[in-house]
Amino acid sequence: MIGSRADLKVVVASKPVDFRKGVHGLVALVADALESDPYCGDVFIFRSKRHDRLKWIVWDGSGMILATKWLEAGRFTWPPITGGAVHLSSAQMAMLVAGLDWTRVAPPKIDRPKILRS
Repeated sequence: MIGSRADLKVVVASKPVDFRKGVHGLVALVADALESDPYCGDVFIFRSKRHDRLKWIVWDGSGMILATKWLEAGRFTWPPITGGAVHLSSAQMAMLVAGLDWTRVAPPKIDRPKILRS
């Protein structure tokens, strides 16, 4: 199962994909088009041309998970169509999958604490 962890990376492919693709076709897209390792544990999200459907894949350590969601009403909020991908936080992913406008929430930038030396 996909857990919310601090180091979870979520990658959204910005171009729509052919939704007839199954898990093997999406794994190939991750490797070729996104130039990423589909077996690294990151979540890879794909959009449909209709804006009301999404698919995501993630390797959980023992197998590849493929999930699909479509909205009965409304549309998902997607980044502009460009080449490559957009990276989201786990909170933004949760909002995207829930059908909410994730672009209105930006995680605050937190500087790393400095080590005090005596």
